[in-house]
Amino acid sequence: MAGRTVRNRPSRMGTSRAVRIAAAAACASLALTACGSTKDSASGGGGGGEGKVGVILPLLTSPFWQSYNDYVPKMAKSEDVDAMKTVNSNSDPSQQITDINNQLNQGVKGLVVAPLDSAAISAGLDQAERKGVPVVAVDVAPEQGKVAMVVRANNVAYGEKACDYLGKQVKSGKVVQIMGDLASVNGRERSKAFRDCVKRRYPKVKVLEIPAKWESDTAASKLDTLLNSNPDLKGIYMQAGGVYLAPTLQTLKSKGMLKKTGEKGHITVVSNDGIPQEFDAIRKGQIDATVSQPADAYAKYGMYYIKAAMNGKKFKPGPTDHDSEIVKLPSGILEDQLPAPLVTKENVDDSKLWGNTVK
Repeated sequence: MAGRTVRNRPSRMGTSRAVRIAAAAACASLALTACGSTKDSASGGGGGGEGKVGVILPLLTSPFWQSYNDYVPKMAKSEDVDAMKTVNSNSDPSQQITDINNQLNQGVKGLVVAPLDSAAISAGLDQAERKGVPVVAVDVAPEQGKVAMVVRANNVAYGEKACDYLGKQVKSGKVVQIMGDLASVNGRERSKAFRDCVKRRYPKVKVLEIPAKWESDTAASKLDTLLNSNPDLKGIYMQAGGVYLAPTLQTLKSKGMLKKTGEKGHITVVSNDGIPQEFDAIRKGQIDATVSQPADAYAKYGMYYIKAAMNGKKFKPGPTDHDSEIVKLPSGILEDQLPAPLVTKENVDDSKLWGNTVK
């Protein structure tokens, strides 16, 4: 998940169990299999089996998801997909299942969903499967259930890129990772990858951790507490700049610890998302790097693959014609792992980065 701001919400793991119990087991399979390159798998323009497509967002409180939401109608048009107005599940996994049901009841022929919870989403996937409606998952891979394709970047690489950047800058001392929701595969993969990479490659660096559930208030309060007992902190890894950037900078500023790059006492900060606000912070020397999660490509290939699914197109693991790799997950689901470059002061003004195209 690219991040969200939530307050006073019930336990997500409890919600996951309740939502999963509410769904019956599915019958027919919709998963698309085999066919390496995507080059000729979906031609533009009304092929057989197409119809309206529902697009369900996880939230709209993060600049990342706001950008993705803006890209959806543009990419739907470019891919010749009849996408309905997006629906916002407002950070509630149970509401997301309701949103899926509502879209199915409206007769959509395909769904593009950004799951809030990797486990709970299976209830909605089961309902879509029973109705014979293919689903493409964006950003988060479900733990179970049938999807035609997962459109996602390699989240393990996110954690490793942050680890390598911080490790080379810090060399020794304390760093903290402000983690995402561990009910999400994204939060789990980024956290484990960062932790394991530091342990393996930078043994003189000590990793502290803040479980923040993609919540800005949680990140701010826990970072404040951590800095009180660890004023010698040398680095921060934010797993979602969309919700963690502002509270992190504000917390550092309130403690007199927001030093620019090159200044004595500067805390090296690496983020994930690639939003314009992160790029501005890099230019100002407030943070050092971010991994650009492709909001534009998420929208483009979400539309691309749902069109392909509705036309019965098939794919298989292997390189694509758009600089990515389709991999088969342990669950058997196929995932198109889109490129997500590291952005630093050296390339922050690159016009190809989607964060530089957003006004």
